[in-house]
Amino acid sequence: MKIVVAVKQVPERDAVVRVAADGRGVDESDVAWTMNEPDAYALEEALQLKERAGDGEVVVLCAGPERVQSTLREALAKGADRAVHVVTPESGAGSLGERDSLDVARLLAEAVRGETADLVLTGLQSDDLGAGQTGVVMAELLGVPHATLVLQVELVSGGIKVKRELEDGWMQQVEMPLPALLTVQSGGNRLRYATLMGIKRARQKEMREVEAAAAGKRVDEIVRVSPPVRVKQTEMLTGSADEIAAKLVERLKFEVKVL
Repeated sequence: MKIVVAVKQVPERDAVVRVAADGRGVDESDVAWTMNEPDAYALEEALQLKERAGDGEVVVLCAGPERVQSTLREALAKGADRAVHVVTPESGAGSLGERDSLDVARLLAEAVRGETADLVLTGLQSDDLGAGQTGVVMAELLGVPHATLVLQVELVSGGIKVKRELEDGWMQQVEMPLPALLTVQSGGNRLRYATLMGIKRARQKEMREVEAAAAGKRVDEIVRVSPPVRVKQTEMLTGSADEIAAKLVERLKFEVKVL
């Protein structure tokens, strides 16, 4: 069984993020980079599937400039067998920042086609943009069935059975044929660390570079990026104790949405 895992390199969660001079992106000059967390869970699910099956191959795929090779090496150190790097410029025309979700999905789908994978896994969404579109668009481009919000995957006769997380704590079990594409939710497994032996072996594993196609015309436009504005607002509730309690519960349920 061949499993392809598409991962993305994103700024670390505690990185200091500044708006770029043009106001339409993030200044990446001094940002520390790491593997996108939902993608790390997708990789862990792929490695466990291979271990349970007893054989197979896990191929990790990432698009981006030269710096993403550190993330690919991390995936190889954790147990992936091979890596594919879709090379894009650091900035300017053709870079990931100049491509929309559709164009990125095209890049990744083209690389996946060359692998003839049985299963493709991606994270549910990226920690930086959070669009949650790339995986499902890839599935459409590849012409394979897909499922989102996946926590666990099990091999069954004729395909796979996936556990999906729905709203309000509900779960759904779905059986699917192969090939298929799944977008994986964080928290389904316990992430493994790269061992010293795994890091040494990663240096000997194949990392194939593929030149990215020219960027297509964007179907969306980023007009302006700005940090969130902190707003404080005080509202005085009046009436009897019972009336105030009822109003407070209503606010917490329908406005704050914590009940």
